[in-house]
Amino acid sequence: MKKVLIVVDMQKDFVDGALGTKEAEGIVEHVTEKIRNFEGDLIATYDTHNENYRNTQEGRKLPVPHCIKDTEGWQLDKRVQEALETKGFRAVCKPTFGSVDLVELVREYDTDDTEIQLIGLCTDICVVSNALLLKANFPEMKISVDSSCCAGVTPEKHEAALETMRSCQIDVE
Repeated sequence: MKKVLIVVDMQKDFVDGALGTKEAEGIVEHVTEKIRNFEGDLIATYDTHNENYRNTQEGRKLPVPHCIKDTEGWQLDKRVQEALETKGFRAVCKPTFGSVDLVELVREYDTDDTEIQLIGLCTDICVVSNALLLKANFPEMKISVDSSCCAGVTPEKHEAALETMRSCQIDVE
């Protein structure tokens, strides 16, 4: 059985920076423990914007600059970074919620005995977007989300996203 853990956007701006929440801060310990105990391949995604963020569609709808490439807020939370570095990981920079590049990377694992699990931020935006993209591209692959290692923009949106994923045959643990 091949196992892959995808750590979605555990960046400073989402944990305790520009868009951070107490719920996001509250999952960091669970995320680092999960990474340290995981036996398999690790992939980390980085929400990645440029200086022109405010001129993008996302920037107009969410006018809070965040995850500007090479800034402190773009970096992974230090504790998450340390956990990933002890195990080794592959990185995917993504300019929007869901990542086609992540789908292409996961294509390397497209076998009958591969299991993918997603953890990270935000459950109701990037986690659900990537989980649905992966399920659409790999309908027979076992895809799951560890809800204790995810946080949404609000607790209610977190729960709504988990329910959406359940409805689309993504296992929620």
